[in-house]
Amino acid sequence: MNKNSFRTSTPLFALSALALCSLTAINARAADMSVKPATAATVAANKAFGSESQLASSLEIEEASRGFIAAIEAPAIVGANDKVAFSVAPLNAFKGAAPDTVNPSLWESAKLTAKHGLFKVSDRIYQVRGYDLSNMTLIAGKSGWIVIDPMMSAETARAALDLANKHLGAKPISAIIYTHTHADHFGGARAIVDEADVKSGKVRVVAPEGFMDNAIAENVLAGNVMNRRATFQFGAGLPIGPQGQVGVGLTGFMSFGNIGLISPTDVITKTGQALTLDGLKVVFNLAPNTEAPSEMMFYFPELKALCWAEDVNKTMHNIYTTRGAKVRDALGWSKYLNELLDSFPDADVAFGPHTWPAFGNARLRKTLANQRDMYRFIHDQALFLANNGKKMDDLGNASFYPKALQEDFATRGYYGSLSHNLRGVYTYYLGYYDSNPATLNRYAPAEVARRYVAALGGANAVLEQGRKAYAAGDYRWTTELVNNLVMTEPGNEQARALQADALEQLGYQAENGVWRNQFLVGAQELRKGNTPAQVNTMGPDLLKALTPEMVFDMLAVRLNHEKADGMDVGIQIELTDRNETYALELSNSVLNNRRGRVLAKPDVSLALTTGTLMKLTVGKVPLPELMKAGQVKLEGDPKALGAVFANMEAPNPQFNIVTP
Repeated sequence: MNKNSFRTSTPLFALSALALCSLTAINARAADMSVKPATAATVAANKAFGSESQLASSLEIEEASRGFIAAIEAPAIVGANDKVAFSVAPLNAFKGAAPDTVNPSLWESAKLTAKHGLFKVSDRIYQVRGYDLSNMTLIAGKSGWIVIDPMMSAETARAALDLANKHLGAKPISAIIYTHTHADHFGGARAIVDEADVKSGKVRVVAPEGFMDNAIAENVLAGNVMNRRATFQFGAGLPIGPQGQVGVGLTGFMSFGNIGLISPTDVITKTGQALTLDGLKVVFNLAPNTEAPSEMMFYFPELKALCWAEDVNKTMHNIYTTRGAKVRDALGWSKYLNELLDSFPDADVAFGPHTWPAFGNARLRKTLANQRDMYRFIHDQALFLANNGKKMDDLGNASFYPKALQEDFATRGYYGSLSHNLRGVYTYYLGYYDSNPATLNRYAPAEVARRYVAALGGANAVLEQGRKAYAAGDYRWTTELVNNLVMTEPGNEQARALQADALEQLGYQAENGVWRNQFLVGAQELRKGNTPAQVNTMGPDLLKALTPEMVFDMLAVRLNHEKADGMDVGIQIELTDRNETYALELSNSVLNNRRGRVLAKPDVSLALTTGTLMKLTVGKVPLPELMKAGQVKLEGDPKALGAVFANMEAPNPQFNIVTP
């Protein structure tokens, strides 16, 4: 196994005279922007990888298939206006030996994550898997279903519940449990329960402490950049198949439906806390700042069933996620799993919102122990190397991974990789700087690229060197070289085509599903332009759940600080429905906010409801229109308010990544 969970290119091959002579001819040809097959170097690399890898064991295959009841027969899950929220048909194509364009280890993972349908886990416990980024788990309570993590989209959640009710008998939903704060674990809630039933107490919604703040905050301040980067992580816009998406190791494919949110009625605040939900006792273990800022695992004593949330999966997870998020606490993660081993020693089955269950006490405890050791190793090895002077990119190329973890399918790098996780731990403790003064004050990337291209002798020289590296199968070096030319001359089609071809071969060789998607989306954008926005996690429900302070913080990061330089504006806001007062103060190009502060001489004062505030700030309803409707009372100089809002700029959801 390549210890970085990514197959590096094979060593340089000798270039033939024909290949050398063809370089000049290639320069004269129009750029070929088509998707390419695997090169001979990639075929050889993948063949060698398959022969040296411990691929999925028969036990893993059996557990992923166990308890199958039925699958959705329709080729797609369709929402309003006949929009496809999720394609089912491509899942059935993941069979047989790996094609040349997919790393054979990743192909084995993809075949398991593509297994889809309704499965019986154990007595009274069922899962619907394969129709979204996450599973939906259903547990039969005394009067109805206890649903754990209602998937990401309303359309897929509804289809999953319909599948279960069709084959198991229709039941009302008595409770929902959110394991943590990521959208693929709560987004479908509104499709399967009526919020009125939640407010009346008929349906309980349980979540870990800090759930609402963390679920919303991640999608507000940095939501735009995370959504754009998630396009690369999850391969949004790529076709599903051997030359496109094959899943991300943790799961199969993303849905593209409507994301909602229903607030919890019950909040778990400490480990050991217990609730009785629809006749079943549930004991909770909090695990904050692990896979999510707010996360919890829990146990059903009567069923001897453990939900280990997204802290245990049949793959390595992310300490640093390439879509971008706060770096996770690898040491804390390992300690919470160590605690879990002692908390519920009689558990006989364990399941989570991704991948498939572990069956039997010995099996689940071994899985849990290996996952604990994996995160502890990542943490300790990163600091061991850093404390011995290794830099962050040295960690990205580290070669050692314990043999037993290499050979356990569940601790291989199909989703997280050893390479980017070791670097994540480095960043968690030490930040971006390696303490070498030469890297302290670098030029901006495009300027560095321009200077490198000039130093190498210009665009044609860089292209020639890049083509030599590509012909030799050294795709990592090709991308390093040609990236400089693309950043210098983004309109150079020969450079874009060569960079795309090299990224594509790196994708075909990657064992890690996320890395594959990153490479292939990069190649696609170089050939076709930026991928249209696929997911918007800032839906109406999340916006509605914003606190006023979150709204004002969101406005502050959207302020064009250069244009606002030199302005001093004081805005007093009274939220009449909350009996709250806020002061917004623009000074030194920043917009501060403070609840309860009363300004001595505000430039302008507004009295309005929270709902009207949302219309004004998020809904972009013009202030005069709201004033005319009697929804806003204004005193003072309206131009002061206009000066602030005129300098707000909505972020670009399709900003460039592989070009300047």
